[in-house]
Amino acid sequence: MPHLLFRGLEAEKLQQISRPLVDELAKVCSCGRDNFTLECLNTTGVWEGEQVPSFPFVEVSWFERGDEVRDRFAEAVDRLVKTLGVPEFEIAFRTYEEKAYYIDGVRFDRYKG
Repeated sequence: MPHLLFRGLEAEKLQQISRPLVDELAKVCSCGRDNFTLECLNTTGVWEGEQVPSFPFVEVSWFERGDEVRDRFAEAVDRLVKTLGVPEFEIAFRTYEEKAYYIDGVRFDRYKG
């Protein structure tokens, strides 16, 4: 279920680390690899009337797993993205509540799968 949205990073670069990243994050979260979604957003930054490259940013949407797991998750993303030559970027977590997340129109906390 963790959804990782990347901006300011080309899809071709993300492909290079996608397997080791998902492998490590699955271990950190104690869940299957198939629970992860990685997406690259094509964005254009604008500053002072000019188009500029988007600042590298990763948004993680997930169900909260606690400080320790979140810290390990962020460290793994940071370490692997930096292997692509990205010197600086930021990560933010957006936390879903089970009662406000729906699968096929059914609240997650009631979903039988």
